[in-house]
Amino acid sequence: MTPWLLFGMAAALLTMFGFVPQLAKMYRTRSVSDVSILTLCQFTAGVSLWAMYGYLVRDPVIILANIVSLLTLLASLGIYFHYRTGAGITSTGLLHDINEVGE
Repeated sequence: MTPWLLFGMAAALLTMFGFVPQLAKMYRTRSVSDVSILTLCQFTAGVSLWAMYGYLVRDPVIILANIVSLLTLLASLGIYFHYRTGAGITSTGLLHDINEVGE
C-alpha cells in the first residue's frame, strides 16, 4: 500500500462521514430549520458524479467513499423533507431557498 493510497483513504474516510453529525442533529432535534436544502442537493450531485467517475476509472476507494457519502446525504434529504413544515414548492419551501441564493 502506497503512502498516496493511505492519504486518499484518510480523505475518503473524513468525507464519507462528513454529514453524519448534521444527520444525527436533524434526527435528534426533529428540526431542519438551520439546514440548507441547496447545500444538500449540491453535495448529493457532487458525490454522485464522483461515484460515477470512480466507476469509470475503476478506483474502489473513490467508488466506496462516494457511495457511502451518497447514502448519508440521501438519508439527510429524506429527513429534511420529512421534518420540513410547509415544504410545498410554491410555499416558503424550496423556491424561497432558491431565491435567497440569487440575492
